[in-house]
Amino acid sequence: MRLVAEYMSIGSLVLPGATWVSAILLVLSGVFGLMGLFQFYSNGTSIDPHKPQKTTALVTGGIYQYSRNPMYLALFFLLIAYASLLQNVLNLFLFPVFIWYINRYQIIPEEEVMEEKFAEEYREYKSKVHRWL
Repeated sequence: MRLVAEYMSIGSLVLPGATWVSAILLVLSGVFGLMGLFQFYSNGTSIDPHKPQKTTALVTGGIYQYSRNPMYLALFFLLIAYASLLQNVLNLFLFPVFIWYINRYQIIPEEEVMEEKFAEEYREYKSKVHRWL
């Protein structure tokens, strides 16, 4: 994103209040991320996204009642906050790439493991709670 802002000045624009927008999104990112971590720790399960098979509990309470992936949502808000600070509209085109990548290479493999481990309980949870928000 920084390279886009630095080398593609054609997309530069001045956003009034960009610092405030970034600050609010940064706080929102922190809240979502910390709430997700808290729920994992409270349920005594692994937070390692590279080893979903280490998961010992299906977490469905707290923030997980509203999003199946609040920690990835936190990363998305962090990217939006950074893009706001950089003030280059071309960075908007990177958001779908992030969502595609996280869905394809992180979330879908995690969901496959959750279905294996928690079967019908996970499928029911998945039918009630959206992947992102």
